[in-house]
Amino acid sequence: MVFRRSIYKSPAQLRLMVEPGLATAASLDAVAAAIEPGVSTLTLDALAERAIVERGARPNFTLEQGYDHTICASVNDDVVHGIPGDRLLVPGDIVSIDSGAILNGWNGDAARTFVLPDPARRDVFDERLTLSEVTEQSLWRGIARLVTARHLNEVGEAIEDYIVSQGDYGILTDYVGHGIGRSMHEAPPVFNYRVSAKGPEVKPGLVVAIEPMVVLGDPETYVRDDGWTVATEDGSAAAHWEHSVAVHADGIWVLTAADGGAAGLAPFGITPVPIP
Repeated sequence: MVFRRSIYKSPAQLRLMVEPGLATAASLDAVAAAIEPGVSTLTLDALAERAIVERGARPNFTLEQGYDHTICASVNDDVVHGIPGDRLLVPGDIVSIDSGAILNGWNGDAARTFVLPDPARRDVFDERLTLSEVTEQSLWRGIARLVTARHLNEVGEAIEDYIVSQGDYGILTDYVGHGIGRSMHEAPPVFNYRVSAKGPEVKPGLVVAIEPMVVLGDPETYVRDDGWTVATEDGSAAAHWEHSVAVHADGIWVLTAADGGAAGLAPFGITPVPIP
């Protein structure tokens, strides 16, 4: 007989996911404070690692076989899984930073996109900044839908509807969100677009990492020779935003936001509730 682990966590397990979520958020805060032209992605990696360790956690990306860094740093036409290195960032770069932490066997996972100001190419900067803002807002619409959704795949509907309403953007379909808990990547998949299936029921104990990946051009991608970095085939710029979110008996809580998602959810009239 095969026993399958439930995708739903107990209240006690949800409480154990709070600290790794906060450690993940701290690592991205450290990146946000330091990212600027002239800084290498490897420097950002070290700062993220320090922030995680200072909270008593460990980077969980290093637990992935063959990956040796705390963050993924994806620049311009790299969408996800970019490897930090000596490359120095320059004005106008759009940089997606994905990070995660593990503490007491429980995981956090989140991503943010940064656009470095470029007065010499204001049009490029504005276009990329709008791309990042559309991607971030689509994430918050997906999170907000969890409050009323009966089934998980309604999240993808909310994300796609918003992105389509904002312009001619490409939504990656080969890479989606996921459940998270004892493992960084668990069932169920979390789509960023409409699918025919309803998905699992949204009820207390569900914890998912929602992560839309959006590009300025065609969503077709390939993996670079390093075996990790996913880049757009047409060379168009990309953005990636992600949060780990818990559904509990009293509401929802964004585990990888220091305020539980209060600022992001306020425009929707939603107040996140701390996990009791």
